[in-house]
Amino acid sequence: MVEVRELGLDGVCEIRPAKIEDARGFFSETWNAAKLAHAGIAVDFVQDNQSLSRDRGVMRGLHFQTPPFAQDKLVRVLRGSIFDVAVDIRKGSPSFGNWVGLTLSDKDWNQILVPKGFAHGFVTLEPDTEVVYKVSAPYSQPHDRSIRFDDPDIGIEWPLAAAEMVLSTKDATAPYLAEVETGFVYA
Repeated sequence: MVEVRELGLDGVCEIRPAKIEDARGFFSETWNAAKLAHAGIAVDFVQDNQSLSRDRGVMRGLHFQTPPFAQDKLVRVLRGSIFDVAVDIRKGSPSFGNWVGLTLSDKDWNQILVPKGFAHGFVTLEPDTEVVYKVSAPYSQPHDRSIRFDDPDIGIEWPLAAAEMVLSTKDATAPYLAEVETGFVYA
């Protein structure tokens, strides 16, 4: 059994796989292509990525790749918790520039599916947080793009103040959405 809940932006959803627990521990199918295809989610993932963030407040994002290396992402937390965000970057979309956020944690055993056409980012809510995510296209540096996490036109309500966040140079100097050619057009 797997629960799928739409989050209000086209194709962005929370997935809660079943978790079978007993005295030994637990077992869970964190991805089952057939079961999720039955729920309307059909994605061919080609790569798994994992990150460790040592500090609370580590900001990663907002990231995406342009076509033809656009990526669907399925994100989950192995240890700790994050506030995860998807932003619609499809030009002409009725929800262009809108965002949705979800807390993911090892305790809640939830995941977020971020489809192509959405920028993705998260901030860690605990130290030593580990995140793993599947992607549907390999990393391509020439197609890698970023958008400012604090773009006022998007207006993400992060659970931490910007001054509390730890950013890479890439994320700290990212352009605003209005300055980025995303490569995505709403169809």
